[in-house]
Amino acid sequence: MSFCSWFKEEEYRNHFEPGLYVCVECEYELFSSQAKYEHHTPWPAFTKTVHKDSVSKVPEEGRPGALKVSCGKCGNGLGHEFLKDGPDGKMSRF
Repeated sequence: MSFCSWFKEEEYRNHFEPGLYVCVECEYELFSSQAKYEHHTPWPAFTKTVHKDSVSKVPEEGRPGALKVSCGKCGNGLGHEFLKDGPDGKMSRF
């Protein structure tokens, strides 16, 4: 899963220090740094969430193969997940 930032390059793309990534709105735990992998886009990418309900995903209207990803607790928009976007060339799964 990779995440989009529409206004600038994502500041956490090359950040690999141990820790947790949390929602900026409600501070719910989203991802562990252990699930982060290097990705070909300017956005951070993860293979799994901290909790089963850390994120919610729904198909993005008009964009086949894209899922809109939001915080599972408060609904804050986090970005998108794309088919064949995972570290092994397959869709990331949670």
